[in-house]
Amino acid sequence: MSTDDLHWMTLALEEAKQGIGLVSPNPAVGAVIVRDGKELARGWHQKYGTHHAERDALSKVENVKGATIYVTLEPCSSHGNTGACTDALIAAGISRVVYAISDPNPDHAGRADEVLRAAGIEVSSGILEEECRHLIRGFAMVQTEDRPWVIAKTAMSLDGKITRPPGESQWLTGPEAREDVQLLRAEVDAIITSGATVRQDDPALTLRSSAISPNKEQPLRVVLTRSEIDQSAYQIFNDGHPTRLFQNIPISEVLRTLAAEGMNTVLLESGGDLMGAFLDEGLIDEVVIYYAPIITGGLTPAIGGKGAASLEERFALKDTTLEKVGPDLRMRGIVDRKGPKALER
Repeated sequence: MSTDDLHWMTLALEEAKQGIGLVSPNPAVGAVIVRDGKELARGWHQKYGTHHAERDALSKVENVKGATIYVTLEPCSSHGNTGACTDALIAAGISRVVYAISDPNPDHAGRADEVLRAAGIEVSSGILEEECRHLIRGFAMVQTEDRPWVIAKTAMSLDGKITRPPGESQWLTGPEAREDVQLLRAEVDAIITSGATVRQDDPALTLRSSAISPNKEQPLRVVLTRSEIDQSAYQIFNDGHPTRLFQNIPISEVLRTLAAEGMNTVLLESGGDLMGAFLDEGLIDEVVIYYAPIITGGLTPAIGGKGAASLEERFALKDTTLEKVGPDLRMRGIVDRKGPKALER
């Protein structure tokens, strides 16, 4: 990896980020075309069924013979809605292809290398691999586990509770944190909540921020419940936006259904019981917690469930960030599937 390779792949990654939340069931991908140290064009995948990033970049410049293209994901070699990107790169006269990560679909991984090298094109990979893998974590989860990536979002007091007296506002956090949640919703394809949350809070779970791309469609609202719900009584079923109700369906089956319908990433916004059920089944991949600077006490935990049977089974996070959002704190992290480190005493 050269300094130049790192620079250009960084720009390709920035291009790819524009597609977050917009391109499912495809992954967000970016590309930059360079020749003699000068940028010729950039591209990104903007919507399912439109040009992939490589073809988007190629469409913006007439002559790319002898150029290098930097792509955040291995170019596709199969003929889908827009044709194989490997074919387009060969036909355009690209001389070198640098991509970050292989296709997470095991049936496709590495195919581009064979096709491109057979055409005399130099191929390199592994540049900014970790960052680009994180970008398509939802797509990769569907390809490898047949379920979406699950982001669990909750807001709680400093003592881990969501206790509120009857009739009080449903929000513990301030307006800045609620605006931040809007941007989080814009990352996902569906928002999952519980029947209990619908009955108690009558939430809308809609996109309401001017900072969100106008091309972002309202995520599907998904309600999981054990008992009947009078759908005429709650706005989530009557505001004209799409909502699905699953009654007495196992969580894992719901997630497989959503993946089969083209959803890569879902956001879990619910009370402690459903949050705990996801946790107990090992179906949470990422956590976003908003901490309000208050202590409520009480009996209503933000995350319930059976809990870990031992310290070795406790919930561990990696790649965590902590940021102040208005008067509140936001912590975000990835579930560490390798488990927590031993406690030091």
